[in-house]
Amino acid sequence: MSNHHVAKSQAELAELFRADITTGVGRSVKHDSADKHVSGEATYVDDRLEFPNQLHVYARMSDRAHARIISIDTSPCYAIPGVAIAITAEDVPGQLDIGPVVAGDPLLADGKVEYVGQVVLAVGANSLETARKAAMAATIEYEDLEPVLNVVDALRKKHFVLDSHQHKIGNSSAELATAPRRLQGSLHIGGQEHFYLETQISSVMPTEDGGMIVYTSTQNATEVQKLVAEVLGVPMHKIVIDMRRMGGGFGGKETQAAGPACLCAVIAHLTGRPTKMRLPRVEDMQMTGKRHPFYVEYDVGFDDNGLLHGIEIELAGNCGYSPDLSGSIVDRAMFHSDNAYFLGNATINGHRCKTNTASNTAYRGFGGPQGMVAIEEIMDAIARSLGKDPLEVRKTNYYGKTERNVTHYHQTVEHNVIHEMTAELEASSDYAKRREEIRAFNAKSPVLKKGLALTPVKFGISFTATFLNQAGALIHIYTDGSIHLNHGGTEMGQGLNTKVAQIVAEVLQVDISRIQITATNTDKVPNTSPTAASSGTDLNGKAAQNAAETLKQRLVDFLVREYKVTPEDVEFRNSQVRVRDLFLSFEEVIQKAYFGQVSLSSTG
Repeated sequence: MSNHHVAKSQAELAELFRADITTGVGRSVKHDSADKHVSGEATYVDDRLEFPNQLHVYARMSDRAHARIISIDTSPCYAIPGVAIAITAEDVPGQLDIGPVVAGDPLLADGKVEYVGQVVLAVGANSLETARKAAMAATIEYEDLEPVLNVVDALRKKHFVLDSHQHKIGNSSAELATAPRRLQGSLHIGGQEHFYLETQISSVMPTEDGGMIVYTSTQNATEVQKLVAEVLGVPMHKIVIDMRRMGGGFGGKETQAAGPACLCAVIAHLTGRPTKMRLPRVEDMQMTGKRHPFYVEYDVGFDDNGLLHGIEIELAGNCGYSPDLSGSIVDRAMFHSDNAYFLGNATINGHRCKTNTASNTAYRGFGGPQGMVAIEEIMDAIARSLGKDPLEVRKTNYYGKTERNVTHYHQTVEHNVIHEMTAELEASSDYAKRREEIRAFNAKSPVLKKGLALTPVKFGISFTATFLNQAGALIHIYTDGSIHLNHGGTEMGQGLNTKVAQIVAEVLQVDISRIQITATNTDKVPNTSPTAASSGTDLNGKAAQNAAETLKQRLVDFLVREYKVTPEDVEFRNSQVRVRDLFLSFEEVIQKAYFGQVSLSSTG
């Protein structure tokens, strides 16, 4: 945009006013970084120019699953040229624990190690390779302790990171005892590695007065700000987090981006030098948690049609060595253990099992998939035992519209369209015909078999910790009509920034090319929630809408005063503004508002 735009006639402005809008909500707009991604020009943390005198950090990890630390000798580290510092738990100036919700995650192992991959010491040196050599030169003496490596063992021993929870409705034990048919079973549900393309990384620059600017790949800027402040023993206002884009997150950077950021910050604080830590892939996979594997036991009673009478499910999440987000993850597995089905008389127990493995963490779905896999396995087991089509058993147990519509956690299911959706999909997919064809094929094919399933999925959106369901945004309109937009969400490839910009473009009725979204930054929008729980656009988009509507209202109020018209006489459309019969460009309105001393900045 330029102040030297060519003045347009009223006829031209009127024509532009009536033209089609191309970039607002509901229109196809390419990702704001698409060209940069394709060309390789997108700047990630590792692409930033290195600071002069910068240190690189490598962490020495535990090679024991469970052991007492007898001694650590870091003196051999300093024999390697280029080494600036080697730190252990004793060197952390502030709080050692970086647990996101409850304690249990020491930044560096404190007296004992609890999994293979736990950080014991960290070295800052003039290159990553030098730091690695130095870290491996340190000598660590251990006394081995008995590890718990199996989720079933942990469940039997009641070896938990947090207390178990229960959801209960009706009388499951009585209904199980009298049900015409009954099945028991168990299953293991495996975990997954996030395998984001960009590994965990942070780059930290010390600032005056003991502060830090932290460039980090995180889904949760405010939490990194809080934890860096805590490990340094300073207030949060000393720490600024800057997060332009991530090379993928999938939940793996909701809490576990904090470790590298805090290690960098401690080393930068102790040396006064800029510090960077990028985890090599192998170290990233050893050090960080995965999706929670689950072990499930069930006892289910039903009739000859497959209708549930009573059910009891034990959901045991393998949390690893610390709580991390496991409390909420196992809760969400419990909330999803009905999926689309009326359980009637049910007892669901959720256990948070402690094992000597990396602390498992948020992962797309956040426990929901594990809960649904359990009940879907039960539906299939019932169908197999009765010789019925599994879809018939599923439909038999669907929630009803006005009855059989209360969940095992006592919520009434409203706006239920599962029956219509299933009927439509059955018809459009030729389900019955294809089942018959598969049955005929399988009867003649002794080795190769085919299958077909039509399975519902419930997806719970937003945070069960409801205080996290909030967001913020900041919008500036500059005097040339260009717009600066900042919000608390993080862009990890999902197109959040583009969607939020479209919302602002829609409210102000301008082309999206006017809007520049800048890096998520804690000194622009404070107290952000993590970008997680499929809520990033809803929360941050509404905050941006709120800010944009405030600005638009100020402009309308100004034009009403200036031109002695009513609010109904003012209309924004297509980067133009109609004031009764007069057409103004958006830039002209902004210029006039600035000279009229109207604030052109708002939070939302």
